[in-house]
Amino acid sequence: MSLNVTPSSERLHIAFFGRRNAGKSSVVNAVTGQPLSVVSDVKGTTTDPVYKAMELLPLGPVMIVDTAGIDDEGELGKLRVEKSLAVLAKTDIAVLIVDGTVGLAEADRKMVAEFEKRKLPYIIVYNKSDLGDSPAVSYAHEITVSAASGENINELRELIARQVAPVANASPLLADLVKPGDLIVLVIPIDESAPKGRLILPQQQVIRAALEAGAIPVCCKDTELEMTLRQLPAPRIVITDSQAFGKVAPLISEEIPLTSFSILFARYKGDLATVVRGAAALDKLRGGDKVLLSEGCTHHRQCNDIGTVKLPRWISDHAGCQPEFCWSSGTGFPRDLSEYALVVHCGACMLPPREVQFRQSIAAEQNVPFTNYGTAIAHCHGILRRSLSLFPEVQVLLDE
Repeated sequence: MSLNVTPSSERLHIAFFGRRNAGKSSVVNAVTGQPLSVVSDVKGTTTDPVYKAMELLPLGPVMIVDTAGIDDEGELGKLRVEKSLAVLAKTDIAVLIVDGTVGLAEADRKMVAEFEKRKLPYIIVYNKSDLGDSPAVSYAHEITVSAASGENINELRELIARQVAPVANASPLLADLVKPGDLIVLVIPIDESAPKGRLILPQQQVIRAALEAGAIPVCCKDTELEMTLRQLPAPRIVITDSQAFGKVAPLISEEIPLTSFSILFARYKGDLATVVRGAAALDKLRGGDKVLLSEGCTHHRQCNDIGTVKLPRWISDHAGCQPEFCWSSGTGFPRDLSEYALVVHCGACMLPPREVQFRQSIAAEQNVPFTNYGTAIAHCHGILRRSLSLFPEVQVLLDE
């Protein structure tokens, strides 16, 4: 991942929904100014969500999502609708395309209700204004357009931009923790499970955030940390890959704050208090309890992989029993979590904040503890309190 490319997880997700033949894909193509989606008079031409990362003025880097018709029929159609609804978990702004010659149908009204339930900013677009009278626009979030003639397409772009409040991450990644001139040490293991020839996205983003804040990031491997510290003044913070917590903690003075990339991302993408409270469930696991290890992306598993090898071993050793571990990845996060005693999620660097928060909300609604890799590893190594020293507002939760 180049630092010159905005990752999809950092882009505003704008999703277009609508019934079949409302002209949804035509509006998407008109708004983006390119043939993103296949257009046809045949109902159900769009079968799966189509994603396109692009620059959309005046918003900047966005992810445009075109979805299948929300009124699709049959068994296959039902699956397509489910995929369209799943997109809502990562949507920042929803755009509902309505056939202006017909008006709002029951399926459209259900989508509006779903937007409002999820507190999503949304726009209702009455398409096909060139074919006859369109419904009267009564609200600021409604507009009439014609994808065919281009009428009001620029106005639609501007209306989309006005829906941004702005949509922001829950917290800064690093900016509020350092000041210009601060020295920070980033511990980045390079072992058999590390990707070849590159740093992973959380490491890249923390380096970038440090530079933007005027801090001075120094990177080293865990095997060179002791030597690195001897050659430097005391750093403001040490940030380590979570899997190296056990090696790194004994080398760092107690006066120097120590945390991990994963804990930083827990705060950046979702609710840090949630994952801290969830870590307490590690003390209550019993043999046979199901633990879901979930990752936001799909990747080739390397030997000694953290999610399938290291973390299950650390959790089992900490609990003194053998839980039953289950795994999910990518978009395959289950909606029914009732069978699990605990969810342990990755740092979610590849997921937009709204989707991380949605996954946390699913767990909360079902009373299933939710934590993440870095928090769980710190707890298993007995250094969770220390790893939260930068965040006293959540550190106190450990005393509850």
